Amino acid sequence: MPQQDSAPDPTEAVADRLHSVAIHLLRQLREEDLSLGLGPAQLSALSVLVFGGPQTIGALARIEQVAAPTVSRMVDALATAGLAARETDGKDRRVVHVSATPAGVSLMQRGRRQRVRRLIRLLEDLDPVELETIGTAAERLARLLRQPRARGT
Repeated sequence: MPQQDSAPDPTEAVADRLHSVAIHLLRQLREEDLSLGLGPAQLSALSVLVFGGPQTIGALARIEQVAAPTVSRMVDALATAGLAARETDGKDRRVVHVSATPAGVSLMQRGRRQRVRRLIRLLEDLDPVELETIGTAAERLARLLRQPRARGT
């Protein structure tokens, strides 16, 4: 018996389109990061420290999904640049806490402003209804990402 053509799953179609759009959007926004003078991995780690707060090397490695030695090298480079600081835990000297310095915070805030300005340029030609639709969708996506299921737990 011939296989019947089934209608495409609407959830899959939206997920596929969102995936593609998200990748292209992030590529455009990454262009703004070039002026910051750090590579994507270092910017990502610094972003965690600035917007998520101080972390241990182990926690930062889990968040960045890399091995602890890799994060340690990134933190070394950030510390050398004056953007992050290491501090050994007072109770367990094997544990190292990493935080952003004021210079690191300033750099990430500048980068965020540049990315937001780029987004504004992309959005400014939309009519009010389109802009509201995207705003509503962004808020809904943010709520979905906060759910345990989205984090794989």
